[in-house]
Amino acid sequence: MTTGQTDTAGMRVARDPVAASTRRRRRVGAFLALLAAMLLLTIVVAAGYGAVEIAPERVIAILAGWVGLTTAGQTGDTDGIVLLAIRLPRVCLALLAGAALAVAGAALQGLFRNPLADPGLIGVSSGAAVAAATAIVLGGSAAAFLPAGALAYLIPVAAFAGGLITTFLVYRIASRDGRTEVATLLLAGIALNAIASAGIGLLIFLSDDQQLRDLNFWLLGSLGGVTWERLLPAAPLMLVSTVLLAILWRHLNAFLLGETEALHLGFDVERMKRWIVVLAALAAGSSVALTGIIGFVGLVVPHLVRLVIGPDHRGLLPASVLLGAILLLAADLLARTIVLPAELPIGILTSCIGGPFFLWLLVRRRGMGMW
Repeated sequence: MTTGQTDTAGMRVARDPVAASTRRRRRVGAFLALLAAMLLLTIVVAAGYGAVEIAPERVIAILAGWVGLTTAGQTGDTDGIVLLAIRLPRVCLALLAGAALAVAGAALQGLFRNPLADPGLIGVSSGAAVAAATAIVLGGSAAAFLPAGALAYLIPVAAFAGGLITTFLVYRIASRDGRTEVATLLLAGIALNAIASAGIGLLIFLSDDQQLRDLNFWLLGSLGGVTWERLLPAAPLMLVSTVLLAILWRHLNAFLLGETEALHLGFDVERMKRWIVVLAALAAGSSVALTGIIGFVGLVVPHLVRLVIGPDHRGLLPASVLLGAILLLAADLLARTIVLPAELPIGILTSCIGGPFFLWLLVRRRGMGMW
């Protein structure tokens, strides 16, 4: 009787996919709501904490006055100037870059059906890094030929162009007869990463002391020194690429079944592969152009989300956007406060988190459960 009851209950659960789908949607909705609340809290803390501390209620009042919701928050006093001119651009950059890197990693993992993929895999970060390093080392020689004020934008523009050029080269190498071979794409990315590393090493050898300090700090990643003038040109690129990747969840879900199955479902596989790769390059390249190389965000965040809500990209992509923004905001807060009055490169912190997590993933995938 017990067995029959168990079988009957199991059949009843199996025959009720609507209830299972409802429970799944509620879990995803609750997780997204939790992440949204955590993001708002992290924004207030990150905006208020630092060498000049601003109370959370003052942060909220100043921001509300800045956007015109109230008239109580003073934006012209010391707290207002620090918050709006120094902290807020940095917070916005952390939000956009963290979201862009995380959603790019989630999209590439879905495209390659490989949970160890991230934006650096196809050479975006390395291409941007070698172009920025070239601008740092050789930019002084080019200053005489540039318009006034253009030198400040030389490094971000060079980094963005380097990421796009590298992505184009990888894509051209992997494309043949109108088809893109994913395995060749990955191998080409690895090869170009090695070439870029050699180029960076040569530039480090050629640089002087000041260039070496700038180069090392940029290669280790930092959100310091960002202003509204530097952020505004790159912000639309990060925002648009993030949104477009997030709305491609149906295509990424189809890729999880395999390219042949996705084709049979009516998706234009080759066209979508091109779009996903280009958008991921745009998201990562525009982020790296302002922050330098920040590793492991695109690897760690999608995995953490996947462990909670599963592989469905309808919830995975927006959750990765929120958690990526939270992670980079928290990492930047630690980077600029843990060794006051100095600032720790943010890439060190993300690598300290991502490195052990990557090793845990490798051990877990090999079935050598050590934890």
